[in-house]
Amino acid sequence: MPDPITHSQAMRFNRQIVLPQFDLAGQEALANARVLVFGVGGLGNAAAMSLVTSGLGAITLVDPDVVDEHNLPRQWLFSEAQVGQHKVEAAFDSLHARNRHCEIRTIAQTLGDNDIQTLLNEHDLVLDCTDNFSAREQICRLTYRAGLPLVSGAAIRFEGQLFVASPTGGSSCYGCLSQLFEAPALSCTEAGILSPVVSIIGLQQALLAIKLITNLGEVSAGSLVTFDGLSQQWHTFDVPKQGKCPVCSPSSTKS
Repeated sequence: MPDPITHSQAMRFNRQIVLPQFDLAGQEALANARVLVFGVGGLGNAAAMSLVTSGLGAITLVDPDVVDEHNLPRQWLFSEAQVGQHKVEAAFDSLHARNRHCEIRTIAQTLGDNDIQTLLNEHDLVLDCTDNFSAREQICRLTYRAGLPLVSGAAIRFEGQLFVASPTGGSSCYGCLSQLFEAPALSCTEAGILSPVVSIIGLQQALLAIKLITNLGEVSAGSLVTFDGLSQQWHTFDVPKQGKCPVCSPSSTKS
């Protein structure tokens, strides 16, 4: 049973609690949940702010980068005065000011497999908000083997995508998805990104995380959801499990 929320918290989050599908049980589940977020760029900014202000109990932010001036148009947690500061530290200041009851842990370094595995044992759900393929592969592999749900997001130019992997539900994983598509050759630095697009995807990651934590509505694990900001269109594609997936195939999970 999750610990009950206080009267003050009930008043603060009343607009969520009055939703019959969410109710007090949903708010208590959220207040007792621990979410691990890799990447505190555009995606991580939007996702972390939404989760913390919605009443999440604990969040761990992992990112070795520092705030740069070019981050400011799309990374809402940072100010001009924080340029040069580690992103996780700058994010802590902003998030703590919005909800001092949320336990916020920050890690300003790149982690190896063993350190990530230790972190995974302390959390209920993972958000991949990184922007490079090698980090995504590492997070996907370790999260799937730990049996935790993973919500991945990506955005470039005017497009975004979302993918949820649920190991306990037997869904396909990000490794299966990467077998079907080549990793993008360009980064946002080279190809560009429209500020609202990355924030839309980050907020969607937060929504999916809340739904998974509270068993709210439906979450299509194993499906790729894409967003086109120019046409304002969303599309969903089923991603089948790949027999030779290096992450979730029977031979991989036994290794």
